[in-house]
Amino acid sequence: MSNVPGFPTLHNASNNAAGANVASPNLAGMAVALTGITKRFGAFVANDGIDLAVRRGEIHAIIGENGAGKTTLMNILFGLLQPDEGSIRLNDEETVVADPAVAIKAGLGMVHQHFKLVPSLSVADNVFLGMEIRRHGLIDHATQIARTRELSERFGLRVDPTERVGLLSVGIEQRIEILKVLVRGARTIILDEPTAVLTPQESRELFQTLRSFVAEGMTVIFISHHLEEVMEVSDTVTVLRNGRRVATRPTAELSKDELVRMMVGREVSFDRRPREPLHGEVILEVEQLWARDDRRLPALRDVNFTVRSGEVVGIAGVAGNGQTELAEVLSGLRPASHGVARLKG
Repeated sequence: MSNVPGFPTLHNASNNAAGANVASPNLAGMAVALTGITKRFGAFVANDGIDLAVRRGEIHAIIGENGAGKTTLMNILFGLLQPDEGSIRLNDEETVVADPAVAIKAGLGMVHQHFKLVPSLSVADNVFLGMEIRRHGLIDHATQIARTRELSERFGLRVDPTERVGLLSVGIEQRIEILKVLVRGARTIILDEPTAVLTPQESRELFQTLRSFVAEGMTVIFISHHLEEVMEVSDTVTVLRNGRRVATRPTAELSKDELVRMMVGREVSFDRRPREPLHGEVILEVEQLWARDDRRLPALRDVNFTVRSGEVVGIAGVAGNGQTELAEVLSGLRPASHGVARLKG
C-alpha cells in the first residue's frame, strides 16, 4: 500500500503477523491518531487492531461494507464505547476518552445518523440545549438566536433560528445537529452517513459546508457508503473490511473500482443484464394514495403503482421521503388519508 504524504507509515493488517496494523511512533501533527484499536462484542470482533491517523485540516472518509466496523470505531473515538485494546491521541496528546464529555473538551464533535432534537423547541434552543446562555438567571434567547444565525450564515447552514424544530425537514434537522457541535467548540467533526437523509441538492450544500470547515483549519471525518461523494469531497480515504483497516490512501490516487475491490476483497462487475418485462397478474394496485406522518404533515401525495406476480419492486428515496409511511399504510399500521390499495383485486 502506498503511504500517504505526511502520514506515519501504516501497514496492512495482512502484513502484520500479530493480525493488527502497526503504526510508526511519528504521529505528530495529527488531529486524531488511533493505534491498535480492538473492540469485541462477545465472540464478535468489530474492530481488530485498527490504526487510523487523520491530519489536521483534511476531509477524511471512512468507507466499508455494512458491519465493517466504521461506526464502532467512531463511537470509540467519541467516547460512546471503550476499546478493549489500543490507544487514542487527540491533538498530539494521548487521551483516555472515557465518555463524550472528554471528547467534546478535546475539540471533537459527532453528528449521528439518528438525530437527538426536541421537536417542541426552536432551532436556537436546540442548538444551545444543555449549555444555555443566561442573563440575570434567565435564558438569553436573543443572544442564542443571534449566535445561531451567525454560525449558520458563516458556514452555509441555512436555518431560521426561531423556527420550531418539529416543523422542519430531516435535512434541516441535520444542519441543527452540526450547529450543536460547532457551538461546543468542535475542531474535528465526525459525521456518520451524513448524506443518507439528504436530497442531492442538500448533499451538495453539505459538501460546501465541509469545505468551509477545512478552509478554517478544521478537520472532518465522515463515514459513507456512497463512493461518488467520497471521490468528490474527501482528501483521504480509509477502507475497513471485516473489522480491519485494509488501506489508507489519498483520494486522488484511487478509482471507484479500486475502492470497491478494497471494500469487498474481490473484483466486482457492474454489468447489468436486461430483463424481460413481466406480464403476470396484478397482485397489488395502489391509486391516489395520501397519508400523513407522525407530525401530521403530508408524507404521501397521490402515490400510484402496481405490483405483478413474480415481480420485485424497489422503493427508493432518501430517508424521510415517505418510504416508511408507505410500508406502514400497506401493512395496516398507518391509516391513509385518501386513496385506495387493492390486494388481489
